[in-house]
Amino acid sequence: MRIAVPAETDPAEARVAATPETVKKFIGLGASVTVESGAGLKSSFLDADYSAAGATIAQGPAATLADADIILRVRRPAGSELAGAKKGALLLAILDPYGHVDALQQLADAGVDAFAMELTPRITRAQVMDVLSSQANLAGYRAVIDAAAEYGRAVPMMMTAAGTVPAAKAFIMGVGVAGLQAIATARRIGAIVTATDVRPATKEQVESLGAKFIAVEDEEFKQAETAGGYAKEMSAAYQEKQKALTASHIAKQDIVITTALIPGRPAPKLITEDMIAAMRPGSVIVDLAAERGGNTALTRPGEKFVTGNGVTILGYLNIAGRLAATASSLYARNLLAFADAFIDKTNKTLAVNWDDEIVKATLLTKDGALVHPNFQKPA
Repeated sequence: MRIAVPAETDPAEARVAATPETVKKFIGLGASVTVESGAGLKSSFLDADYSAAGATIAQGPAATLADADIILRVRRPAGSELAGAKKGALLLAILDPYGHVDALQQLADAGVDAFAMELTPRITRAQVMDVLSSQANLAGYRAVIDAAAEYGRAVPMMMTAAGTVPAAKAFIMGVGVAGLQAIATARRIGAIVTATDVRPATKEQVESLGAKFIAVEDEEFKQAETAGGYAKEMSAAYQEKQKALTASHIAKQDIVITTALIPGRPAPKLITEDMIAAMRPGSVIVDLAAERGGNTALTRPGEKFVTGNGVTILGYLNIAGRLAATASSLYARNLLAFADAFIDKTNKTLAVNWDDEIVKATLLTKDGALVHPNFQKPA
């Protein structure tokens, strides 16, 4: 059983899909591991670190992929990047499938069995495989650090001989994994924190972290969560009520972090131009939904933008990747847990249970075809 870890080809991607720690554990499961030379450099993992863990270092993608049974990646490769991969090899990666059916078909044409790690179901035994949670946790932390770095004042209250410095006010919009970590981090560095979400279950979570919950708590609000734990899209009437509450609150904030995403949909617009115009000069917005178009009307994905009234909007992409070493370590452990379920520990061979609910939820391509029902091409 051979595992390949190619280098990421996106120049903006600093993460790597395996670490020396996970390489050693894969070898303990009976696998041989080949890592492309330089694959871990941006995450501070040297070729020598992988070699010491027992991996073979290969020069170039072709030598890395040759005869691999499992291919570990961070981002979806182009079909051409899988040239030389054997038919039926398992590809584990963040595949960003929504709206990219043609790219998924390329993976099918390449003959790999591709698993989208971000589609891992939210069930108890899959928690250790949940890449969305592991990476969102880091994104929430980094968002606060980036905001504090851009904010031109101290964040915590300081009492000095020259007078008192008031604490910054931070508002977190969206209380999923990223939002909860943002709340916790902002509280740690001394901000006065408020937060909002359309899911009623989050109120208790917010308050348990010492923040104040802000929302229109009507009957629709009480039903605003899917069985999978995601936020439902709210009615236009509710959105207007929430928008009015948000507008009055946001004008008083120094730091705003938005985290709202709906799977398979563009990011909802939470902050209008008028709301931004009402904010104080020097305020900072960090938009964690920039990769899906952003939660603000003025977000520029991939850019830092300063508005005419002096509000800074950070639309950085791949926020977790800005903590490459830590993000890689967590992501690599997610992949290890996922792949471990495919390995027969007695014979030390691949043994995929194609009827397993995790497999069915994440498998996109198999035997040269696009098999996931959500991503079939229209007839």
